[in-house]
Amino acid sequence: MSVNKSNNSAQFYGKLAVFFCATLWSTSGLFIKLIDAHPFVIAGLRSFIAAILMISIRLAFPRRSSGPAAESLKKTMRIPAFWFAGFAYAAVMILFVIANKLTASANVILLQYSAPAWAAIFAAILLHEKPAVENWISLIMVAGGLVLFFKDALAAGSLLGDILAVVSGIALGANSVLLKMIKDGNPADGMLLAHIITAVVGIPFLILFPFAISGGATGALLFMGIFQVGFASILYSYGIQRISSVAALIIACIEPVLNPVWVLIVTGEKPALSAIIGGAIIIAAVLVSTLTSVIRKR
Repeated sequence: MSVNKSNNSAQFYGKLAVFFCATLWSTSGLFIKLIDAHPFVIAGLRSFIAAILMISIRLAFPRRSSGPAAESLKKTMRIPAFWFAGFAYAAVMILFVIANKLTASANVILLQYSAPAWAAIFAAILLHEKPAVENWISLIMVAGGLVLFFKDALAAGSLLGDILAVVSGIALGANSVLLKMIKDGNPADGMLLAHIITAVVGIPFLILFPFAISGGATGALLFMGIFQVGFASILYSYGIQRISSVAALIIACIEPVLNPVWVLIVTGEKPALSAIIGGAIIIAAVLVSTLTSVIRKR
């Protein structure tokens, strides 16, 4: 009985961590608008700040994982999934930026959030983890909700941009499964590697596309680096250890729903009725997945 309670408690906190992670992710659109810079520069500087934050936390709390920070990192680096997870999430962040330059933003988000379906496939192959019935129901609800949510914004866009958005979704699904495979190490190190890769790729674009630094831009960059991708990466790493990769990505699908909420609060821009209905369906899908899982286990 105590073991079941412990497992249920761990899963609850895991889902809560992913929920707050998605909430932080959803603020990106609002803060990116405050920075007049090339998207690669924004992505690189944001990840650079996030990497410094994560390294600082690892050094400040070295025994939160398995032994001192240096020893824990060495142990994690011997796990192949660590490297694949790092490159997969770096691909997500970089491809998302490129796809947004080539096709409509709605197309990119809709295609990227095919990730739960890809995670289900990868989890079945690599982890022998079969999604529960409520996960499949939620996947269908999320797909329908996303189509409604972006119905008025969908555009023909560019075929290359749409393809890159799909690849970004595949990488996001793969990253969730690969992080779960870092069992004897620290999954957060996989996210840290991703930010280092993104910073190395993005920051050199400052030479080609310099931008004027202002107080607003600096504040936006610090917020995104520390909270929107920094603490969010730590929360996601914590959550993915405690719940299935599919469940994590289903919960993360509230990100596109919350994005226009922040825009509404700050600018007063109201979403269309179809977007409100689609968002309600996505939230309902997350609740169905979570509550059904709790009831079934009890």
